[in-house]
Amino acid sequence: IRIEKENVFMEIKDRVLAPEIIEAYKKLDTTEVADAINRFGYNTGMFGLNCIVSGTKVCGQAFTVLFGVCQGGFEGKMDYLDDVPAGNVIVIDNDGRLDYSCWGDLMSRVAMRNGVNGTIADGIIRDIPDIREMKYPTFARATHMWTGKMHSYLEATQVPVRIAGVEVKPGDLIFGDDTGVLSVPFEVAEKVLAAAQEIHEREKVIEGFIKQGMRLDKAREETGYYFLQEAQKKEKQE
Repeated sequence: IRIEKENVFMEIKDRVLAPEIIEAYKKLDTTEVADAINRFGYNTGMFGLNCIVSGTKVCGQAFTVLFGVCQGGFEGKMDYLDDVPAGNVIVIDNDGRLDYSCWGDLMSRVAMRNGVNGTIADGIIRDIPDIREMKYPTFARATHMWTGKMHSYLEATQVPVRIAGVEVKPGDLIFGDDTGVLSVPFEVAEKVLAAAQEIHEREKVIEGFIKQGMRLDKAREETGYYFLQEAQKKEKQE
């Protein structure tokens, strides 16, 4: 799937979330957001992508990057980093390749300097000790030292990409923590936030009941926890 060039900038300009929405997401975790997005019929968890820097959280709108495979030599520079707006999350479609990297420490340093919120790579990355020392939020399939130079080239930025089987468009919300990473389509970001906040509050009440010694099934019944799941099914059917 591609966006025609003449329509790219118009679409991106119209896909901007209010800062307070992104800040509100940061107070949640991926399990709450995942449960909420299921209510709307989406399954956008990026299976196979792992949090490389434990204890970090990534949250921001997607700046998408599409890599192609070189056909026998150098086919162009990959210096796109200084075009990424502060607060965005870099989302790299490297087709899940495990034979060469698509991200490293120098790129992480530039991204951090420019205020980028993190990187999601459907492929492998390298320079892990430095990236962890920087505490730069990074998610990838695996790690390996092999370079991507002479193997891949920058095909396009800010086009729809596919990450671990999930379509991500420029401006979609990317959210991840130690549990994993997912995307929230721009069109439902506010609705998913409201649902996730409801789940968050309901589970806090359940935690309180559990601390008081209440049985789990009783705590869930008292808070209407199962209604949240039923509501998901009803809304999806509509």
